[in-house]
Amino acid sequence: MTVEIDKSGDNGRTLAVGEVKALADDIRREVARAIVGQDEAVELMLIALFSSGHVLLEGPPGTAKTFLAQCFARVLGLGFGRIQFTPDLMPGDILGSNLFNFQTSQFTLTRGPIFCQLLLADEINRTPPKTQAALLEAMQERAVTIDGVTHDLPPHFMVIATQNPIEQQGVYPLPEAQLDRFLFKHKMDYPSHEEERRIVAAHGARFGAPRPEEWGITPKVDPTLLEAAIGAVAALPMVGEVVDYVVGLIRSTRTAPDLEGGASPRAAALLAGAARARAALDGRDYVIPDDVKALAPAVLRHRVILSPAAEIEGRPVESVVQRLIEEVEAPR
Repeated sequence: MTVEIDKSGDNGRTLAVGEVKALADDIRREVARAIVGQDEAVELMLIALFSSGHVLLEGPPGTAKTFLAQCFARVLGLGFGRIQFTPDLMPGDILGSNLFNFQTSQFTLTRGPIFCQLLLADEINRTPPKTQAALLEAMQERAVTIDGVTHDLPPHFMVIATQNPIEQQGVYPLPEAQLDRFLFKHKMDYPSHEEERRIVAAHGARFGAPRPEEWGITPKVDPTLLEAAIGAVAALPMVGEVVDYVVGLIRSTRTAPDLEGGASPRAAALLAGAARARAALDGRDYVIPDDVKALAPAVLRHRVILSPAAEIEGRPVESVVQRLIEEVEAPR
C-alpha cells in the first residue's frame, strides 16, 4: 500500500508501508551498535515515534534508560534536550522565562530545554508534582504558555521520560493526569546472563558515561522522510471491528471489579494510533487484533488503579490487565 502524504514542506512525498518498516529497521540496527538487548523498549519507542506518542521508561539505575534515549535521539538527528529532574527543580527551569533586557528596556524570552524536538526527562519522579505539571501542556498540545503567551513546539515533539521504581527513596508518584499523557509505560528489567556478559565485554574497558557518537552512531533519518512516515502511519486504515475491539477493551477497565479507576478515552485513541504504527513496522497496511493485544499492557499499566481489595491480595496490575485482554472477545 502507498499512502499519499499531503504535508506542507515535504513536496507531496509518498511513502509505502514497506518503506516505513525499512526505516524502522535502520533505526534498530543503528541503536544496536551501543545498546545490548532492550529490544522491547526500542520497539515501543519506535511505535511511539511513528504515532506521535510519549514513552515512560521505568527501571532500576544502571539499566541504560538514559543512554538508550540518547542513542535514539542521535539516530533520528532530532533537536535534543535533556532535563535532569531534581527536588529543587522549578517550572521555569523547564519552560524558560522572560528576562528584562536593560539594553533594550524590553523583556526577552529565554527558552528552556523543553524547546526541542525530543526531550529526555531524566528521573522525572524525583521532582515534586508542581514541577512535573510543567510538562502537561507540552505533551498534550505541543505548546507551552509563559506569562500568558503560547509558544508552539515542533508538531511531533516527543518526550522520553525515565523514572526509578516508586519503592526507592526520594521519589514522588506521577499524577494521573501526567501518566495519562504517556502512550507507553515500559518496565526495563535487568538483562539476561548472556546480555550482561556482552555489556561487560563491550563497555567494561570504558570509563565515564558513554556517548552515542563514541559507538559510531550517526543520524540516519531525514526529517522529510520521518514526517512522511508519520503521515503514512496515521493514514493506515482500521476496520470497524478492530475499532470496536479497542473501545471494548478500554471500557472494560472501567467496570472490572479489581480496578478502582479505568482508562480514559485518550487511552483508546492512543492505542488505536499505536496499533497502526505496529502494523506498519510489521510491513502490513492493515491493523489486526493482535496489534492491539500486544500493545495493551504497555498502554494500560500506568492508566488503571487497583482496587483496595486487589492491592491487599497483592495482585499486580499486569495480571489484571492481561485477564481483561483475555476476557474481551477479539474479532476474528
